[in-house]
Amino acid sequence: MSQKGRLTRSFKYAFAGIGSAMKSEPNFRIHSVIALVVLVAAAVLGFNYLEWLILLLVIYFVLILELINTVLEKIVDLASPEINPQAKAAKDISAAAVLFSAVLAIVAGLVLFIPKIWPLIQP
Repeated sequence: MSQKGRLTRSFKYAFAGIGSAMKSEPNFRIHSVIALVVLVAAAVLGFNYLEWLILLLVIYFVLILELINTVLEKIVDLASPEINPQAKAAKDISAAAVLFSAVLAIVAGLVLFIPKIWPLIQP
């Protein structure tokens, strides 16, 4: 297979993975919708290049960790279908990573959006 064919196939698999996460993972859908709303708000408020960079980094950080969490949960479920304290701990720790990333995104969002919104709501 040609290099172009392999690259095309890789993108096809990656987009299939995103589609699978969208269909099967409510948290990924929630994070994606929030990201879309935040991106529209940033465009309306006229974010500069640095603000866009920070915003995109934290959004992608959350989405990437959500995907990794999903992968880990599926692997743990395959490896340990019965209830197992170590399997539960692995899943809980992975979920904690997503939580930390979401908190970071909220803090970054507040730092980026408050200075833009505050002047608009002042009398």
